[in-house]
Amino acid sequence: MNDQPTKLATYVEIAAPTYDVDIYLAYSTHDNFTGNPIYANPYCFLHKDAAGYLARAIELSGRLGYRLLLFDALRPSEAQWALWNHTPDPNFIADPRSGSPHSRGVAVDLTLLDDTGTPLDMGTAFDALTPLSHHGAEVSAVAQRNRHLLLGIMATAGWDFYSKEWWHYQLFEPRRYPLVDDRDLEKPMMV
Repeated sequence: MNDQPTKLATYVEIAAPTYDVDIYLAYSTHDNFTGNPIYANPYCFLHKDAAGYLARAIELSGRLGYRLLLFDALRPSEAQWALWNHTPDPNFIADPRSGSPHSRGVAVDLTLLDDTGTPLDMGTAFDALTPLSHHGAEVSAVAQRNRHLLLGIMATAGWDFYSKEWWHYQLFEPRRYPLVDDRDLEKPMMV
């Protein structure tokens, strides 16, 4: 008898009411740097470890009067290849041969919403593949303050950040988690 948990059991769907978070999976729309949908189905999954840290970030942002808006979470390896094939820029797109933390289910792309549901000014749009997206870039004082607020919430919740994308947070040591293909998911995202 195999006592190993199935791969499916380690990934959870991020959805209401369990997770009080807004979700707009940009890669299931035309509203991303490729201009085309990457995901056929807008399911939002995370590894159960990352889901626990997300729950903490949701709670912390709520205490301050903000909500989180998720743009991306688990990204199947097939989607990582689609992004890489469109824009093979290792500054913004992880080479799928080594894998992205997203393709391991331990990364999120997100922003903060104010109490009216309006995204805070972060100086660039999500998915802006430009040096202005880097933490510490010369953006307005308001945008810098908002980036620091998001960084503070996410760091306090236990997330690591990626210096070149203000929206990207991941678990520490993401490579200890396996890569996930679309066929590994209970609900396929790519077909």
